[in-house]
Amino acid sequence: MARSTARKRALNTLYEADEKSQDILSLLDERIAHPGAQTPLPDYAIEIVRGVAEHRRHIDRTLDDCSTGWKVRRMGVVDRNILRIAAWEILFNDEVPDKVAIDEALALAKTLCDDDAPAFIHGLLSAVCNAKEAEAAEETTASDDSAHAVDSAAPSVEDQQTAE
Repeated sequence: MARSTARKRALNTLYEADEKSQDILSLLDERIAHPGAQTPLPDYAIEIVRGVAEHRRHIDRTLDDCSTGWKVRRMGVVDRNILRIAAWEILFNDEVPDKVAIDEALALAKTLCDDDAPAFIHGLLSAVCNAKEAEAAEETTASDDSAHAVDSAAPSVEDQQTAE
């Protein structure tokens, strides 16, 4: 089954949990055990739902930090969960290129949300990508700085020979 379909099925599960204020993983367990009239959830849909559930606080914090004016709790339920899926893919799933995660989120938003949602979602997910890149750059700089500090703290061969 295509990943696009899996994303839509994951969105359905996250939407239902959000609307019912139900624990995501308990609803997922119900959907796995009793898929009802629908076919069983695709493996990738299960991976998405588990990933969003596991990292929801970090995802929501990142979305809140990157959003201008709208906090996650104030967003529409569908918009919010499309953003959570894409943010999980951007932040925690290296198998999906960031651009693909954004494009897939936009495809869902164009069919399921109001006319303003795709632009908002695109802008917010682009900001999430920029934040991810900035964080990676900071980590690289920090690790380079600490490696340099270790190198400069270690005595050179000349220092050791002088000390002898």
